[in-house]
This record gives sequence, structure tokens and C-alpha cells, in this order.
Amino acid sequence: MQPPLPHSMLPYQPPPAQVVARTSTAPSLPPPAPAKTSESSHPPLKCPMAGTFYRSPGPGEPPFVMVGDKVQKGQVVCIIEAMKLMNEIEADQSGTMTEILAEDGKPVSIDRPLLVIAP
Repeated sequence: MQPPLPHSMLPYQPPPAQVVARTSTAPSLPPPAPAKTSESSHPPLKCPMAGTFYRSPGPGEPPFVMVGDKVQKGQVVCIIEAMKLMNEIEADQSGTMTEILAEDGKPVSIDRPLLVIAP
């Protein structure tokens, strides 16, 4: 039988601690645009989630609604893109679109006024 090798008798020593600089790989989103103030006495339709506001279903397509359009309760009036999902936002009442307060393609936050529909 052979005697044990010297290196097999050394106790385990962990490697020295390494300092790792952590950098965020998540894309930084621009802050939401400040909300335009409504000149209407009617309550605005507010954003239900944070995301990006879009007036049309796709690039180069006509907007869902324009100022002066008649809308019905439940009609899609815009899209909020959140976490790569396109969420259709529906009118909360029937009436006439009087103001569009959010800017197309810009970030919006929860409860930010998006549109004003006058009954």
C-alpha cells in the first residue's frame, strides 16, 4: 500500500472572495410624461395600469377614436402596452370624445387621465 499523497491531506480552503460589480441589465424606462390638465368639467377616463399609451391598433393604422367621435360604452378607445401585452382600454360610458390627454407612444402611469368623454 502506498502512503497518501501530501496534497490530498491539505484541508479545503475556499477561493478568495471576489468582488463583482453588479450592473442592472434591465432597460431603464423613461419617466411617464406629465399629465395634461383637462379643461372639461367631465371626469376623465383614467389609466388602469402603467405602460405605454397607443391611440391606434398598430403603426400606420388609424386611431381608435378622435376628438369629436361618438363612442359607446365598452368600445375600445386606446391600448396600453404593459409587459409586452397589448391591453385594450374600453370607454366607461357612451358619449362624445372631447379630449385626448395622453400622448401616443409615451409612458403613462396608473390613474393618469387618458381621455375625456362627455355624456
